[in-house]
Amino acid sequence: MKLLITGGAGFVGARLARTLLARGTLAERKIERIVLADQFAPPADLLADARVTARTGALLGQCAALADEGFDGVFHLASAVSGECELDFDLGLRSNLDSTRALLDALRLAGKKPTFVFSSSVAVFGPDPAVPLPAVVADTTLPAPQTSYGTHKLMCEYLIADYTRKGYIDGRSARLMTVTVRPGKPNGAASSFFSGIIREPLAGVESVCPVAPEVSHPVSSPGRTVAGLIAVFEASREAFKGRLALNLPALNVTVGEMLAALEQVAGQAVRARVRFERDERIAGIVANWPGGASAARAAALGLQADDSFADIIRQYIDDCEKGPNAADALKGLAR
Repeated sequence: MKLLITGGAGFVGARLARTLLARGTLAERKIERIVLADQFAPPADLLADARVTARTGALLGQCAALADEGFDGVFHLASAVSGECELDFDLGLRSNLDSTRALLDALRLAGKKPTFVFSSSVAVFGPDPAVPLPAVVADTTLPAPQTSYGTHKLMCEYLIADYTRKGYIDGRSARLMTVTVRPGKPNGAASSFFSGIIREPLAGVESVCPVAPEVSHPVSSPGRTVAGLIAVFEASREAFKGRLALNLPALNVTVGEMLAALEQVAGQAVRARVRFERDERIAGIVANWPGGASAARAAALGLQADDSFADIIRQYIDDCEKGPNAADALKGLAR
């Protein structure tokens, strides 16, 4: 089997690649090659694997050449993130909508009909005066995005459904929850602080939370997110029962509960490194997102949410301790 992962050098893409390489198979077929397409080179450990090839550059300019490689499966993760899309409208359209259509068209012309998993987002849901947003959005909740990022994701869901209906691909869209805790530096996503208020204090650095402690949001650990993407790929068409988009499982927590879990796991001194300072731009974006999500269709595929936010923090600490920069990542945590 030959696979393509767009956004393959990113955090989720690289973790997905490592998981697939360790498994060695996908949908009961041997993985012979994984192509990681991204604007940046993937991590060195992935490049060291003989089964991995990197394609570096803007996705929009790579689509035709990539499709000619004849992929059996595609994980389409590449995307401009929420904050970037609000600040630069053209960038969001180009990176999210234009690139996705170009990739779908290239795959259509190649004629191999690959299994195609799209990383959509819980941001497809938003408050609509005609249809109030429920406290917990379900698979059946009407999508009404109130951000450019969420709009792009929903438009791509519909494109993928139509290309599947026409028989060009075997598509399915997994609506990701906010993935936390992400390592490294903050990115341009409005949701970046959901990782920052955990990651920075553990590293001995002060973190500013731009929203109130009462703000609730659906989140997922990196491990559960990757497991969800793989399960969606491997699910039969019958398991989707005609609908191609589903919510991945979520742990619905408030910011205050996240910080209480941080104190439980790492102590009061680490929790004290977080202070609240409202950012109107970020708070305004987050106010248009769901406060919680359910995932009945994903549960039917055997997927479940993380048990607790404390477990998510422990997963992050464990990942850091296994990584090459453990001392820097956890230098603020008393061992």
